[in-house]
Amino acid sequence: MFAKPFRVRSNIVLKGSDRKKLKADVSEAFPMLTAEQLSSLVPQKEEINVVKIYTHSGKAGAFYMLHKNPIFFEAERKLYPTVYTLWSFPDLMPAFTTWPTVIQKLAGGADLMLPGVVVPPCGLPEVKAGDGCSINVVKNRAPHAVGTATMSTADMMQAGMKGKGFLVFHTYTDQLWAFGDKSSPPELTPLVPVSPEEDDNSGESDNEAEEPCLNSEGDLNLEPITSNLQEVQLSVDSTESKETGDGDTLEDGHCCDEEQSPQEQMDELLFQCFLHALKSKVKKSELPLLTSTFLRNHMVSCCPSGKQLDVKKSSYKKLSKFLQCMQKQHSLIQVKELTKGVESIVEVDWRHQELQRLGVLEESLMDASASETSKDSIKSYQPPDISTIYGVSSKLALLFQNSQHKKGDLLTATEVRTIVTDYVKTNELVHTENKNYINVNPILCDCLLDKPEQHETEVLKWDDLFSRCLDRMQPYHQLMFPDQQPIIRKGHIAPIEISVASRGSNKKVTLIKNLELYGLEPQAVASCLQQRVQASSTISPLPGSKDKVQVQIQGNQVNHVGRLLLEEYNIPRKYIQGLDKAAKPGKKK
Repeated sequence: MFAKPFRVRSNIVLKGSDRKKLKADVSEAFPMLTAEQLSSLVPQKEEINVVKIYTHSGKAGAFYMLHKNPIFFEAERKLYPTVYTLWSFPDLMPAFTTWPTVIQKLAGGADLMLPGVVVPPCGLPEVKAGDGCSINVVKNRAPHAVGTATMSTADMMQAGMKGKGFLVFHTYTDQLWAFGDKSSPPELTPLVPVSPEEDDNSGESDNEAEEPCLNSEGDLNLEPITSNLQEVQLSVDSTESKETGDGDTLEDGHCCDEEQSPQEQMDELLFQCFLHALKSKVKKSELPLLTSTFLRNHMVSCCPSGKQLDVKKSSYKKLSKFLQCMQKQHSLIQVKELTKGVESIVEVDWRHQELQRLGVLEESLMDASASETSKDSIKSYQPPDISTIYGVSSKLALLFQNSQHKKGDLLTATEVRTIVTDYVKTNELVHTENKNYINVNPILCDCLLDKPEQHETEVLKWDDLFSRCLDRMQPYHQLMFPDQQPIIRKGHIAPIEISVASRGSNKKVTLIKNLELYGLEPQAVASCLQQRVQASSTISPLPGSKDKVQVQIQGNQVNHVGRLLLEEYNIPRKYIQGLDKAAKPGKKK
């Protein structure tokens, strides 16, 4: 749920009534808490914030903050504690134990499989399907993950500890944890004792480690697992891991990202994009080639779908340092400063063994994979049903009080029309001589008329009556995605904006904004366009916004963007702005 970045919708301080409701919900969800513990979790006088979010998949969610740390979050209409809360109250939920290497995979979005659960001599905690659980590691009792059990304890044992055991919502090191102070788990006495031999083995590499497994009686067995492939497949739901983008699994069963830090992964991605760019993008006639152009137009376009190239996140930090390494250590290129302060690639060793080894087949497979990913993202996307709804404002509260609606209640235009019609008929306000008009009584006068009109206007037309009501209500828009809860936001929905901007040397770029509002993944749209028009695309933060991004693609690609959004993503034309910016036929883009 929090493995990938989420977007904050609002962050407000809880009111007194909402604080009481939260306290009651916590008490109901965790009845084992004493009054003193409950007061420490939900204090009366300290500030508690509720943060409403949209997850990476577009689902609405919320969590609560105390002392700058998330303390509880909502998932599937239930309240769960965060790891920050569980570090202070480790017995708040039934606890299950696994291995540290499995925790790394859970942080990437995988669920916990039963073979990865360590069964202590005293047996597993008693839980039912759907019960909230915490997950810790053999060396430390402090919880590292929070989720729900997919089956009861009895069913787990009956299944021979095989299959998926837990759906994982939140883990140590995920995006929810990063929203807090990013502290580390405390060292608590482990629930499952670890022998000295196991402790020594735990620090070895994947090829040498001999992690303990379970025998048929559920006791710890220090004999090594015979197959690394079997261990990885049984401990982690590899399918779920792939869906969340958590690395690629190699044929020998080891995960290539399992022992690599994010910096090392970026270094490897940078090198692979560099090789692919030299092999398939750069032509001899282009040399000398500006290093900035090489990165922007060639390396970025070779980045696999679902990943983003960022030199700053690598160990090199700067492109110039990376290219110097490629020149000195690998002798792949020669870089010179032809103009003061501006570096260019002047020579490429096309016969270098790294480039020869790369091969055309590998490139075509990478392009085909990216193309298939783009097709899958289009095929799986279904446009939302967008409608406008209206919130009762304080000015119209008197008009709606007879219908049992109060300030803030949301209504459709049809419901507003029905309520107003019933009000007019109940109060016999229809004009006796002309039924196209209604008489204005004191309530309608205060609610719908401006001050200059109040002494002059005695009747209103029906259409004028309805339009004045809607104009004085707070507009909202509602998005209905298939099999998802409705998403409601204040105001009218902003259209997808397509614009064309000029960059250096009068080069054009196409910018696309507000894709997230329609449930579109900007990275998927950028990858799809990149494959279609064979031009580099990037994702960058939207200026003036903290949690939105924009897609930038080289050249005037408005026609291609329009066809993609209209014909394949099926976004209605009225929600797309800027289609008229397309390059005119016969003119240079």
